[in-house]
Amino acid sequence: MADTAHGSGPSGPSLGLKPKDFKTDQEVRWCPGCGDYAILAAVQGFMPELGIPRENIVFVSGIGCSSRFPYYMNTYGMHSIHGRAPAIATGLSTSRTDLSVWVVTGDGDALSIGGNHLIHALRRNVNLKILLFNNRIYGLTKGQYSPTSEIGKITKSTPMGSLDNPFNPVSVALGAEATFVARTLDSDRKHLQSVLRAAAEHSGTALVEIYQNCNIFNDGAFDLLKDAETRDDWTIHLEHGRPLRFGKDGEKAVVWGEHGALAIEHGFAADDPRVVVHDAHADNPSFAFALSRLSLDSRYTPMGVFRSVERPTYDEAMAAQLEAAATKAPGDDNALQRLLLGNDTWTVG
Repeated sequence: MADTAHGSGPSGPSLGLKPKDFKTDQEVRWCPGCGDYAILAAVQGFMPELGIPRENIVFVSGIGCSSRFPYYMNTYGMHSIHGRAPAIATGLSTSRTDLSVWVVTGDGDALSIGGNHLIHALRRNVNLKILLFNNRIYGLTKGQYSPTSEIGKITKSTPMGSLDNPFNPVSVALGAEATFVARTLDSDRKHLQSVLRAAAEHSGTALVEIYQNCNIFNDGAFDLLKDAETRDDWTIHLEHGRPLRFGKDGEKAVVWGEHGALAIEHGFAADDPRVVVHDAHADNPSFAFALSRLSLDSRYTPMGVFRSVERPTYDEAMAAQLEAAATKAPGDDNALQRLLLGNDTWTVG
């Protein structure tokens, strides 16, 4: 289990693969300057670390700008149905446990039409790695507001400002009892790849929210976290076992506030016991959820692994049931056989 987003990569035999081996002959077609280019390069650069043959890696996407991803990965892949990538990937992962299955989706694809499929994959703890590109806008359909757009957002579909309270993807995942939840940024390649390593090491569903700039329809949405002059004052780096201090001189700290919420305070001494120490392995998701809410009413943004806990995977549990059913003779006490051969049947016509 990875304690932070800064640990070593997954272990595995070196196959001599290079980042170029994961590039296809397809022309990469996103708008010039799109954050998807940076994510693609980071993923291709990270893939050799898995030590997994390309034919044992699968990328499944839904519909949206991010969902062109499988075309550009020299692995197996599927550009699937709008919002249904987690469902398709679940079938693949549970039937082929030898595969490394990755889902690529966007804030609209995953949290609007696909919200149902996303939360059920998370709660089941299927062995999937879900990369959720969040640009807070619909890019492919030319700039309508999305489930993560802020209240008051002026778009083509909300000319007077959005009235919808936005989803916080990390909060949604934690509410669904996801066993691994993290957040990173498209332009911070080092941090992005460290989070990918931690996700790849995790057994079960890993959701990684990636803040991704759409320079055509929502340019500058994350500039506060990217600009060298401001990023230290607004980014809370999450490292397991480390006090949550940030700011250019470490003058800001995360402390417990009222009613179990977390708050930002200034001027706390380095050894002040009131400063919260990050615990990514807390079994109860309440702490991680409280962290996710820090960015709700302010622009302070935790980045890194919020939660990483161990729980049996859906794949393992299903395989155990199938094995048990297959090894019992028809006369044994077999729930599946009783169901198939029972009297609860009827004739039509």
